[in-house]
Amino acid sequence: MKIGIVCYPTFGGSGVVATELGKALAQKGHQVHFITYSPPVRLDFLSGNLFYHEVSVSDYPLFDYPPYELVLSSKLVDVVKYEKLDILHVHYAIPHASAAYMAKQILASQGINIPFITTLHGTDITLVGKDPSFEPVITFAINQSDAVTAVSESLKQDTYINFPNVKKEIKVIPNFICLDEYNMEAGVCQKKMYAPKGERLLIHVSNFRKVKRVEDVVRIFEKVHKEIPSKLILVGDGPERGNIEKLCRELHICDDVRSLGKIVNPEQILRISDLFLLPSETESFGLAALEAMASKVPVISSNSGGLSEVNVNGFSGYLSNVGDVEEMAINAISILKDDATLNQFKANAYQQANKFDITKILPMYENLYKSLIG
Repeated sequence: MKIGIVCYPTFGGSGVVATELGKALAQKGHQVHFITYSPPVRLDFLSGNLFYHEVSVSDYPLFDYPPYELVLSSKLVDVVKYEKLDILHVHYAIPHASAAYMAKQILASQGINIPFITTLHGTDITLVGKDPSFEPVITFAINQSDAVTAVSESLKQDTYINFPNVKKEIKVIPNFICLDEYNMEAGVCQKKMYAPKGERLLIHVSNFRKVKRVEDVVRIFEKVHKEIPSKLILVGDGPERGNIEKLCRELHICDDVRSLGKIVNPEQILRISDLFLLPSETESFGLAALEAMASKVPVISSNSGGLSEVNVNGFSGYLSNVGDVEEMAINAISILKDDATLNQFKANAYQQANKFDITKILPMYENLYKSLIG
């Protein structure tokens, strides 16, 4: 099959999943064309089956905001026609689904039928999508999609609640990881760089937005640190970075917290970690938690959104109510208190991650593509 993938090329979960999906499809022999405004951060190579098409937006004085949706639609028409694509798969509803619909109508007027799939990832529905000004367009684009998928049952239900006029059947296809990429032993020497005295190593990875509740991460760590020798690694960057640095100074834990900024492939740092903290306000799925579990790192998380579909309470980690820093810290200490308990949770986390290996998820997408192409 010749598949066009439209995504945001950033560090966000939707772009990561879209890129990894495209790479896996290419390895299966399908021809995959990425169509976006810059190369996706996880697209670290181009093979014979992987292609990139840049959506270039000109800056005209007439426009306060460049018309990206229109330029994307035109680019989709061009790529579908000249690369003879079989199907389009757009990730994130805004504005990719509506751009795909427009491109489909233009191509239909030229006698070309191109089906498109819309995959909903989370904040396009639960955050940005709640803006009333977007509702009519998002509802229309979802209903006009040839197929719609959501990355969790929680997100599927949120879509129907937030967009009551959506009538399209939504199929749940969960996020995934390439488990083979995580099957490497942790580097003892590298761990000593961050935990020179054998301290427990806690980690958080996110885009540092308020919804991630990174302050809760720091407060959980501060409570754990009082009971168990430990260090905290923060991976990522975003608007809450300054507040986090200020809080660390107030709690006098700066010497035990290390900020690494954005990392394209966090697998190496996850491998040397002991516990992952994800106390988010909401997560449509929790891809960061799954990546941690694939690295044999148990997870302390909130029970919001799709996290309970990923993290199994008392098995791969623990779930708590949003904001319950006290309980999260107690659960973290219970995992980290001795090696036997920690090793059991590590093994359980990896076992749970195996359910989401790409070898199990990829056929779901391939079968969906084939059903639409006919």
